Amino acid sequence: MAEKHLPVLFTLFVVAACGPATDEAPRIEAERLSNIVKVLASDEFEGRAPGTAGEQKTVAYLIGEFEKAGVEPGGENGGWTQSVPLFHTLIEDPPPLTIAVADELLELQQAADLEVSTVRPLEKVIIKSAPVVFVGFGVSAPERDWDDFGDIDLEGKVALFLVNDPDFAASPDEPVAGVFGNRRMTYYGRWTYKFEEAARRGAVAALVIHETEAAGYGWNVASSSPGENYSIVRADDAATPVTLQGWLHYDAATRLFAAAGLDLEAQRVAARGRDFRAFELPRATFNADLSVSVETIESLNVLAKLPGSSRPDETIMLSAHWDAYGLGEPDADGRRVRPGANDDALGTAGVIELARVLKAGPPLARSVVFAAWTAEESGLLGSEAYAAEPIYPLEKTAANLTLDILQTAGLARDVILVGEGQSELEDDLERAAARQGRVVTPENLPENGLFFRADHFSIARRGVPVLLIMGIAGGSDLVEGGRAAGDQWIADYIANCYHQTCDAWDPDWNLAGAVQDIELFRTIVEDLGNSSRWPEWKAGSEFKAIRDTSADARRAMD
Repeated sequence: MAEKHLPVLFTLFVVAACGPATDEAPRIEAERLSNIVKVLASDEFEGRAPGTAGEQKTVAYLIGEFEKAGVEPGGENGGWTQSVPLFHTLIEDPPPLTIAVADELLELQQAADLEVSTVRPLEKVIIKSAPVVFVGFGVSAPERDWDDFGDIDLEGKVALFLVNDPDFAASPDEPVAGVFGNRRMTYYGRWTYKFEEAARRGAVAALVIHETEAAGYGWNVASSSPGENYSIVRADDAATPVTLQGWLHYDAATRLFAAAGLDLEAQRVAARGRDFRAFELPRATFNADLSVSVETIESLNVLAKLPGSSRPDETIMLSAHWDAYGLGEPDADGRRVRPGANDDALGTAGVIELARVLKAGPPLARSVVFAAWTAEESGLLGSEAYAAEPIYPLEKTAANLTLDILQTAGLARDVILVGEGQSELEDDLERAAARQGRVVTPENLPENGLFFRADHFSIARRGVPVLLIMGIAGGSDLVEGGRAAGDQWIADYIANCYHQTCDAWDPDWNLAGAVQDIELFRTIVEDLGNSSRWPEWKAGSEFKAIRDTSADARRAMD
């Protein structure tokens, strides 16, 4: 591995910072991480899609690894799992969808011009002559004095959104600049918010116009599972999602606007104005007649625990997601398995390793829960199911720490912080990094909205302080190659392997940096685990008010 080429003094310093390799202070081991990933990302596991034979093998393997680590079952009824009932839907051999604009008929091919799916258990999706409404960025934010919808009625119509926030592409002299955090994406910029808002307003379908820079990934990622989706089996009184949802390729959107006598680029600019209001595209109607296969599957979260010695009812949660993208269309080499080695078998391996070293170390006062979530790639569904019905009360959960994609390019002088300014856990991260001789660097790709794109968000939106380490949040300052090498690692991974067949185990990975980052979480857990401290959200965080409502429950435990 590349560690042998590192400057000797720096290597020795990092090893010392992570602790001596003794039975009394076990360390996270790169070889163990690699071996776990090699298994989880093997063809035998078929890309670890929920509800498949790959899931069964994955769950059995994870339970076995937690058993070997010496921790206890942490799931329902004294077992290792939590049930997550899901609908799995797949649009079968779709004919072209069409948008009629005046006398012109635009035919839209699945995967090429758009990517649509449904999260409702419908065997047929029929949409006839639904008016198409351009809603700009689709933001309704009274606290920012912003309303893209005005008085328009979306009932039975198709909502067409721009991706990201209104100020994403704004120049510094535009009035909108800074209203939504400039390049830092808010939740209003996420496609999940846009689909939810369309459903709240009665739209029958919602499409987001894809732009690579604003979305944070290319069309190859947006269209990587055409027609396929998962959703949680909802209660009868739950809100009903839109019937059809997905992405519209920018070129197809350009043709649509031109057919309607409009210029998409001009409308993008207009949508950045506070006075923009949604409007129907002139004489544009959307049509779809699709057959859908629907199955109900019983997927599983895997949970383990390390009971606390003196404050066992207080928990700290370490988590990652076990699922990947299953089988897809053959790539140029005929490979169909999308193994998700880095996303997120490596993070899952990190959680298993943390269970091993924490169990082998001195007992902690608080309990630690280790979670491997299902269906993250389908919309954070496993973590959402847990957050909706938590096994361990969220008001007594001190923190959630999540690993989702770790860089594999070697030691780094810094650790990348996702979602700067959210909680006091950022201060914990800074202290832990300093012990390794590292610094904290805010993400340099805040426009990608990564804070809203990993499983910790399901927990955060219920008020629990969270911390995410995600290697694609910004180029690390690598010991070998500096920031340029860190940026290049991200660019190569996102462009070539993210959600693709080449996200595979590699024996040449340099996992020294991943070990550093996992050890940071170990340090934070050991500190919090032996304290009575409850990390707080920082002033201005949208989650602070939620957490404050349960403060009495925590005070009662002190």
